[in-house]
Amino acid sequence: MAEKVQRIEYFYTIVPNKAGAGAAVLDALKGEGVNLIAFLGFPVGWGRAQLDFVPYDKDALLAAARKANIKIVGPRTAFLIQGDDRAGAVADTVNKLKQAQINITAMQAVASGEGRYGAILWVKPKDLENAAKALGVS
Repeated sequence: MAEKVQRIEYFYTIVPNKAGAGAAVLDALKGEGVNLIAFLGFPVGWGRAQLDFVPYDKDALLAAARKANIKIVGPRTAFLIQGDDRAGAVADTVNKLKQAQINITAMQAVASGEGRYGAILWVKPKDLENAAKALGVS
């Protein structure tokens, strides 16, 4: 099976970079039944961390965040890539962007088991349309 690449909307919030801060946000979303396609957390400067959410249902995420008084930013756009796990799968994807002279802002990829992998790829907003074209997204 070839890679499936699609645009996705993601949202983020900033929390203190301390034990339990991310868990509190995830617990609030869980309590409201929010299901996520993907979640990432990483430090963004002194004492802060950014939590990125790719929800199945953005309205559910936004409602849960409002209820829990979590400040959410977005939507923003990234690309979700899913396909058969094989040597060079990520290299093939990033080379498509290299050929189009598009710089990748960030990328996370993981084998998901049963011979599959998934990745999320970010480019600068000014490069979204050209990246979509290079990746074969309509």
